[in-house]
Amino acid sequence: MELLDKLAILADAAKYDAACTSSGVDRAGQKGGIGGAVSAGLCHSFAADGRCISLLKVLFTNSCIYDCKYCVNRRSNDTRRTAFTPRELAELTIQFYRRNYIEGLFLSSGIVKSPDYTCEQLIKTLTLLREEYHFFGYIHVKAIPGADDSLIQRLGLLADRMSVNIELPSQQGLQLLAPDKSKLAILHPMGLIQRKVNENSTDLVRYRHAPKFAPAGQSTQMIVGATPDSDYQILNLTQSLYRRFGLKRVFFSAYTPVQSDALLPALDTKPPLLREHRLYQADWLLRFYGFDASELLDERHPNFNPVVDPKCNWALNHMEQFPVEVNTAAYEMLLRVPGIGVKSAQRIVTARRSGSLDFAGLKKIGVVLKRAQYFVTCRGKPVEGLKITPDGAMRALISERSAAMLPQNQAEQLSLFDPPPTREDVIKCLTGQL
Repeated sequence: MELLDKLAILADAAKYDAACTSSGVDRAGQKGGIGGAVSAGLCHSFAADGRCISLLKVLFTNSCIYDCKYCVNRRSNDTRRTAFTPRELAELTIQFYRRNYIEGLFLSSGIVKSPDYTCEQLIKTLTLLREEYHFFGYIHVKAIPGADDSLIQRLGLLADRMSVNIELPSQQGLQLLAPDKSKLAILHPMGLIQRKVNENSTDLVRYRHAPKFAPAGQSTQMIVGATPDSDYQILNLTQSLYRRFGLKRVFFSAYTPVQSDALLPALDTKPPLLREHRLYQADWLLRFYGFDASELLDERHPNFNPVVDPKCNWALNHMEQFPVEVNTAAYEMLLRVPGIGVKSAQRIVTARRSGSLDFAGLKKIGVVLKRAQYFVTCRGKPVEGLKITPDGAMRALISERSAAMLPQNQAEQLSLFDPPPTREDVIKCLTGQL
């Protein structure tokens, strides 16, 4: 098989991995211009300094000994199979880099022969890139659950970031849809990577030239909508992963049906993209806004609201804590006000050292007053003529159009296994009656 044919197959097979910002760009280079983009495998991520960098996102092979029902590369699926050799993939990466297509590599793989054998092939590929081609660009590689610890350690010394996909939020889901996998086999390499990262940070303090182990940390991905797990379960697992394994990111991937199976949503079911979006918003609240998972959801309210974001929903259900006075409120409380983000909260704290703020000042700072005005006062007074009530805030934060569309918007329900919420359900949820 020609190398470009392999690239087309293995790049397409990698598109379901959500641990990159975007993919699918197809733009040819032009005479007199610089660079270009090919649809096969080009995706984007962000460097620590904020730069958007292009990565070659590809599988080493789409052959797999596992038969996960949700995976397009499962062994029982009738699809074209192929694999790179370590030399082919290393050469392809270098050629793409020289043509200014990419600045790094995102490498994953199906499990061929055994986890150890697969991990060895990834190590050979990265060794060629680092030691023979002297490629020092960004490399994100998927650790292989079940591989020997020594192989995982060797892989981590060659990569910038590692990730182990947890795939499904519960052990029950794994047993049902991925019987070849286990929770222990997935969490073990996560713990190993964390220990090696911590040990390496200590070694670098003592020895300046100590080799770096996955200096960009580790991440994981969860599939949303393939099983009836609630947002409450997913968010609690996400928080636990951050605290236990020190993950840099947890990525959520709305399940896209790839085959007909009684255990999976129907093929004509659209991915729950709104649900995925709400989980990302909640993830942001956990990491940067000081929220706890138990504050956003509980067993009585196991799924996120479809028409308002998690922060607004929390505020609407805790109106007893509002309004807050922006000139005296603690930074931690300012972060909980809808319409005030991390940067604007920091600016408020800085600005009020020089004098008291009014609503015009808040707007200049970057506060979204359309939301925040229902939850704050300036110099002890609300916006002139505004009555701060839960109903008023609710009407402002939810457009009539979005609420009216909910019954028909079945593709964006909270769960693929739940009926779409009615308008009355939405109103009750927002006013704390559900």
